[in-house]
Amino acid sequence: MKKEKSDHFSGRYGFILACIGSAVGMGNLWRFPVLVSAWGGMTFLIPYVLFVILIGSTGVAEEIALGRSTKSGPIGAFGAATEHAEKGRKLGEGIGIVPVIGSLSLAIGYTCVVGWIFKYVFMALSGQLIGMGGDLDKIGGTFGKTASSFGNNFWLTIALVVTFFIMAFGVAQGIEKSNRFMMPILFFLLVILAIYVAFQPGASGGYRYIFTINPKGLLDPRLWIFAFGQAFFSLSVAGNGTVIYGAYLPDEDDIPFAARNVALFDTIAALLASFVIIPAMATSGAKLSSGGPGLMFIYLVNVLNQMPGGRLIGIIFFVCVLFAGLSSLINMFEAPVATLQQQLHMHRLPAVLIIGGIGLVVSLLIQGIVSQWMDVVSIYICPLGALIAGIMFFWVFGKKYALAAVNQSASKARGTKWYTFGKYVYCGAALLALIAGAILGGIG
Repeated sequence: MKKEKSDHFSGRYGFILACIGSAVGMGNLWRFPVLVSAWGGMTFLIPYVLFVILIGSTGVAEEIALGRSTKSGPIGAFGAATEHAEKGRKLGEGIGIVPVIGSLSLAIGYTCVVGWIFKYVFMALSGQLIGMGGDLDKIGGTFGKTASSFGNNFWLTIALVVTFFIMAFGVAQGIEKSNRFMMPILFFLLVILAIYVAFQPGASGGYRYIFTINPKGLLDPRLWIFAFGQAFFSLSVAGNGTVIYGAYLPDEDDIPFAARNVALFDTIAALLASFVIIPAMATSGAKLSSGGPGLMFIYLVNVLNQMPGGRLIGIIFFVCVLFAGLSSLINMFEAPVATLQQQLHMHRLPAVLIIGGIGLVVSLLIQGIVSQWMDVVSIYICPLGALIAGIMFFWVFGKKYALAAVNQSASKARGTKWYTFGKYVYCGAALLALIAGAILGGIG
């Protein structure tokens, strides 16, 4: 089969928006606010920001550079690394299957969640959400049915149809254009929500909590483990999606600049979500004691339904969540789609249809066990993929190649200190994230 002409992002800003879209997801909107609340506001934010700086400057930049320098996704990039080290290309290509499987597996689980979101957007628009008022049993029962086995077949299918419709148009016309539309609107709506919530009675208590510092809490090693885990997974560093997006980045664009902006705007999105959710919960006197689906689809729905203008606020909120989830889902599916294109020389549309078919069948079957599915993938496969990517770039390709790759077209070149930091500190931290995640049962 004839190989299809390579597709690319049109420029640095389209690429940055796509990477921000891949990073901004459920981790920002339902996990980050919970950790901020659970660990005491600024007590959590201090280590979190430090780890974002570490990972953004090394891991994100490394994965972009790995993809761009090899013009390939994980399989081709890892194969090029072992070939460069004279260990044989097949070795690296075999290892590269790990992050591709991780990306596909994560996308399949995430599809179920995005299907929930599509349903809740419809319910918000139709008035079904606000109609449940403050009846927690009814709200919880609705979500329980949605998240059960074969409980959301229609909206799950809609989620995949929309995702692959966008992807079928390619990188520049599909992925880039959708993120150019969704990301600015997402941030704009989050700002509107944050401003609205700020003027609600009782919201000030939430802000006071966010900016609280507990010096003793900073001495708890678990805090640092959870902060690192959140930063690691929030930035979408897993050896797959960022690598393949890097393969689509033109050679004249500045990788450190792009990585810095991805980390910055991902953090801004997480903070905006906290400025919406924590003060909103404070207005009703509710405690933000647990994360996961229950926060967004049960407890927060209850709070929004009781706020003035709750129907409109619910619509805006779930549209924000939809854009965040959809942009991340596109990124997760891109690695396996690109693998079929690059390794089997398939055209994009057949590759999209094949991966879409696999995604639809498996996601329909796992609806009742999606939490356990996501735990296994996020605890083991994704951190392992990120660690392997770091090893391939910093250790196998080596210093000369790594610096040349990251510094191509960079306005400010990275040097020996950056390379040493990435080789030892970042790779060491990625290994610790894998170990800690396995011990704690998932920290992302």
